[in-house]
Amino acid sequence: MWLRRIIATVLLCTGVVTHATIDTQAAENGITLVVLGDSLSAGYGLPAADAFPAKLEKALGERGYAVRVENSGVSGDTTAGGRARLGWAIGNDPGGVILELGANDALRGLEPERAYDNLAAMLSELKAKNIPVLLAGMKAPPNMGEDYAKEFDAVYTRLAREFDVVFYPFFLDGVAGTPSLNQDDGIHPTAEGVDVIVERIMPEVEALLDRAGLAKGQN
Repeated sequence: MWLRRIIATVLLCTGVVTHATIDTQAAENGITLVVLGDSLSAGYGLPAADAFPAKLEKALGERGYAVRVENSGVSGDTTAGGRARLGWAIGNDPGGVILELGANDALRGLEPERAYDNLAAMLSELKAKNIPVLLAGMKAPPNMGEDYAKEFDAVYTRLAREFDVVFYPFFLDGVAGTPSLNQDDGIHPTAEGVDVIVERIMPEVEALLDRAGLAKGQN
């Protein structure tokens, strides 16, 4: 149900760019993680301090990591859009990238193989630059049909295996379909919903930091 209504909200947000950094004293001497995504990770409808990048940075700091998390999200973005802006979106040599794209591809019924090609191109470029990646997966809307959903959902597992990246199968796990954790549109997480995402994805983020060579308490 939640994904059926995304067309009326997420796609209406197309072109809204969020590109902010949460600069904290604890992260000054650490590394930078870039969150390259759409409105789901960019924090649509929320103050900057309640968006996923900001809350993730705070949670990492509480765990002893010196990390700055940069929000490089574009609401309504597709995998093609992310591919086109990858170079400038990630900046100069970040310590790692959290790649969260694909929801809008599925909502528009774009060919899963096209999403695969775009994500694969991004992962190839990041691999060539020796930038570790956490791939956050997405699931297709049920109303797209079982065959489409099966093919689309498999894209992320396939990419994770082929590129050997840290993998979190569903970015909205534990949040999608829970009214109290979503805004009035039933799609975008509330601040409390973001807290759930941060808590659930944290093991994979720590695995990403391990690949980036950053240990707790390291500056």
